[in-house]
Amino acid sequence: MLRRSTPSSGATRLQSCTSTQIRAHSRPPAVRDSSKPSRCLQDSRTSSREQQPLHVVLTSIAAAAAVTLSSLLGPEVALLGPGAAAAQPRMTPDEKVTIDIFKRSTPSVVNVTNLTARRDAFTMNMLEIPQGAGSGFIWDEAGHVITNYHVITDASDIQVTFMGGAEYSAKVIGVDQDKDVAVLQDKDVAVLQIGVDADKNAPPEGMLKALPRCSNSSDLLVGQKLFAIGNPFGLDHTLTTGVVSGTGREIASISGRPIQDVIQTDAAINPGNSGGPLLDSGGCLIGINTAIYSPSGANSGVGFAIPVDVVKSSVEQIIAFGKVVRPILGISFAPDQSSEQLGVKGILVLNAREGGPAWRAGIRGTSRDEYGRLVLGDIITAVNGAKVRNSSDLYKVLDKATVGQSLDIEVLRGNAKEHVTAVLEANA
Repeated sequence: MLRRSTPSSGATRLQSCTSTQIRAHSRPPAVRDSSKPSRCLQDSRTSSREQQPLHVVLTSIAAAAAVTLSSLLGPEVALLGPGAAAAQPRMTPDEKVTIDIFKRSTPSVVNVTNLTARRDAFTMNMLEIPQGAGSGFIWDEAGHVITNYHVITDASDIQVTFMGGAEYSAKVIGVDQDKDVAVLQDKDVAVLQIGVDADKNAPPEGMLKALPRCSNSSDLLVGQKLFAIGNPFGLDHTLTTGVVSGTGREIASISGRPIQDVIQTDAAINPGNSGGPLLDSGGCLIGINTAIYSPSGANSGVGFAIPVDVVKSSVEQIIAFGKVVRPILGISFAPDQSSEQLGVKGILVLNAREGGPAWRAGIRGTSRDEYGRLVLGDIITAVNGAKVRNSSDLYKVLDKATVGQSLDIEVLRGNAKEHVTAVLEANA
């Protein structure tokens, strides 16, 4: 970029350049015709006769330098003079894809505010105080909004803010604490224009759309590009990018039950991103941003998202029944850490609920004998032939099972292995 010098420094520089040119073009003294004036004097007279203002000279020099610089740097560099039209920014194909995904997806992303009712100590009036905020997104043409359960926990009212600033009060259709999923819907959903965009083009002005779900999270590969949209720290509709850093991770839900097959990403996920969508390079929903691994609470490059396959199963049941129907064995068992300390490899059954599937199958819980000594219960070591070493293995089997399904359970009772059959029932 050329920088114009001040008049004084410019004059000095011009003079210096002119002097250098004269010295560079000087020749040894030679005999000349005295009737002809010297070239130097002739140039001086010409310069004197055709002298122009200094700013005109500087402009000419700048223009010449611009032409020279443009030829050196090639056609990709454009020097804009005063009054020239601003050039369009040059973008790579990858940048164009990112911009397109953001434009198409942003109308589907909302801000979710958790409001808690509190009584003013002086006026005794009830006030709704924002307790926290997160993100969410449109799921279907009925206007269902999906977010994390932990975003709306203990809320007396929930406010959903759409792109453009429109705010609506939402009701909770149902939740799945075990998978950290909540389904909301606007109380006055009739005022919203909801449309499903099958070809993934931008929706018509004023119309909201559901995010497309055109791929399975189980098909993800480490290294694939990802996009996270949310409202970190209250900054609405913020886009961050990253890649799939890992698959098959496991995190604990708010209920303590593990969420499995979680997606790990290095896309920046901060407080306020929870409940927002994680998208692939086609703009398809592949997960819900839900947690970060950070001692400080800020992004550390390790974020987690619940896969869309898990979310879909929970959401469909909540919309249909108002809750998630999940198969259970009807047992309580020792924490993994306690089992490890006892040297137990498997699930140590503490109690089999009377009348439940495990109780009917004959599985025994931990008890005390007539002398008060502790008698360990059955230890579940395998289900349907798959080894069960800890609670994660057991939940993995149950998550794939259905209500009414029969399971072949291998238990260690004392020093002997036994097989029992349990028929799963629905959770209450």
